Amino acid sequence: MSSERENLKAAFLADVGFGDARREPLAGDASTRLYERLHRPDGPSLIFMDQPPSVETQPCPPRATEAERIALGYNARARLAAGRVDAFIACAGYLRDQGLSAPRIIAADAPEGLCVLEDLGDDLYASLILGGADETPLYDGAIDALVQLHQTRPPDILTGGGMHWPLLGYDDLALRTGGEMFLEWWPKYTGAPAFSGEAVAEWEALWAPIRARGVSGASVFCHRDYHAENLIWLPNRAGVARVGMLDFQDALRAHPAWDLSMLLHDGRRDVSAEREAACMARYLAARPDIEHAQFLADYHGLGALNCARILFIFGRQVAGFGRPKYAAFVPRMWRYLDSCLADPSLAGIKAWFDRETTREARA
Repeated sequence: MSSERENLKAAFLADVGFGDARREPLAGDASTRLYERLHRPDGPSLIFMDQPPSVETQPCPPRATEAERIALGYNARARLAAGRVDAFIACAGYLRDQGLSAPRIIAADAPEGLCVLEDLGDDLYASLILGGADETPLYDGAIDALVQLHQTRPPDILTGGGMHWPLLGYDDLALRTGGEMFLEWWPKYTGAPAFSGEAVAEWEALWAPIRARGVSGASVFCHRDYHAENLIWLPNRAGVARVGMLDFQDALRAHPAWDLSMLLHDGRRDVSAEREAACMARYLAARPDIEHAQFLADYHGLGALNCARILFIFGRQVAGFGRPKYAAFVPRMWRYLDSCLADPSLAGIKAWFDRETTREARA
């Protein structure tokens, strides 16, 4: 970290009344954000988020064409928020308005990428389950929170904490980007030759109707990174508010199956077939308004696309960024993908993977 950035952070904390707080660095993730816990002489601890705005490509302008988005880079193509603090604040406000638990914003300098927020604690789902906690109430709560979130069609502009952020749709280009990145990065990860032009053309023909279902079904606020390392258990709160949410700034309007896939096809921990079935049954029981057979088909198709997208992310972490620990997650994602591809309607895609990728490379 540059001394200039550190001086900016220290001045911000002093200006908002936390200059005397003890700063404890927290473990990071694969993003460009940094987090610290602020221990104050009086009052509860807080979280200090640092997202340097200069280290990310631009987010997607709402009216940008496909060509313009491609020229702007990956964030605009995939409709990611580029870590923008104003996106985080607006999304947090929307979630709290729905009765859900997102951190309260204490102070922020959005243009500089700095924010002090409520500390929801350390009881991440992943940590609790690893420590032996019963996962059933945790996953039941996560499903109930999604049901709550999916009951309301979200606005086009999210507002919270004095910030406004467009809730864009998970459109064809954004969905296509994850698949195209798999085609680019899987050969780099495995050291295999690039996919042939014929294989790429067949890939596009197979996935196009699945993406179309994702676009036509885009009707709910999609957290987009809804998994056990971004959910915090808050047992002292009531109902769906017991599920604390983090890392939601990339939210889009999307098909409701997308966040279910993120939760149940968790790249960092095993979610059993039994847990997946129980969660899906709980969700469908609470959603009599949807046609269940079609929803399951969409869940398998979009889930398979999501698994391929996450395989690209892990492959790029290893082959592009030199982070070998992500290789340990790859076999799990293939197991989830195989589970989705067991749906007979995806037989063509299953045949593509069986022909174009080797079982040895998936292990």
